[in-house]
Amino acid sequence: MAEPTLIAAVQMNSTAVVANNLATAARLLRDARDAGAVLAALPENFAIMGARDTDKLAFAEPFGRGPIQDWLAETAQKLGLWIVAGTVPLAVDGDPGRVWAANLVFDASGAQVARYDKIHLFDVDVPSASGERYRESKTIAQGAPDGFTVIDTPAGKLGLSVCYDVRFPELYRQLAALGAEILCVPAAFTAKTGEAHWEILLRARAIENQCYVIAPGETGTHAGGRQTWGHSMVVGPWGEVLACVDADEGVATAAVDVVALHALRAGFPNLSQRRIGV
Repeated sequence: MAEPTLIAAVQMNSTAVVANNLATAARLLRDARDAGAVLAALPENFAIMGARDTDKLAFAEPFGRGPIQDWLAETAQKLGLWIVAGTVPLAVDGDPGRVWAANLVFDASGAQVARYDKIHLFDVDVPSASGERYRESKTIAQGAPDGFTVIDTPAGKLGLSVCYDVRFPELYRQLAALGAEILCVPAAFTAKTGEAHWEILLRARAIENQCYVIAPGETGTHAGGRQTWGHSMVVGPWGEVLACVDADEGVATAAVDVVALHALRAGFPNLSQRRIGV
């Protein structure tokens, strides 16, 4: 019988200086490992949150090599920790004006074992007095709409997504159908949308798919004045918030019990009772 395993959502206030962000991530990942976590997830844009959307283009790396990816591999190996790397800006062949917002996973040996490219891009006007406007598609290439990624980890089967994806439940239904037991949602949610929707959306994705949700986020004010919501959390498959970090940098840790999850699914079989889109 599988024992419960600890997972960790890392909350950061990432800056425009990559070296500083990596140092912060290293400290928080070490905290997660020392708390007993076998898997820790970093937030979206953990390595670079510039003053302008185009700032990340200068740090684009070819898939499989580069300072950020090398650091992730070395850190995972050094700590003996699975790391879900939020998003890493990967170069797009033939399009220097865009990057892939790639959610990469590294195992405890430092091997890169999974990749998911963000599908849903945040092209919105946020209702606010400040008139916030975002157009991610100008600097981010859209991932393939059928690019669903579920991998085996020591904590359970992990389904990958990024931030704005959380508003599209059909993605998570596909991940659940592929066997996901944990859904990962690294994010840089705006303060305005986060206050209104962050926890509600995460708990809904957990409840409807009977999965754990691990949601590491950016927090506070960043270069250029952008404000993010924080409140990184781990949610259980019944929709309960198991752990949460409020506004500061830190780590939210909680146990994943896959045996209990499948017992819940057996007694409350809403996944098998679907009659639409079966």
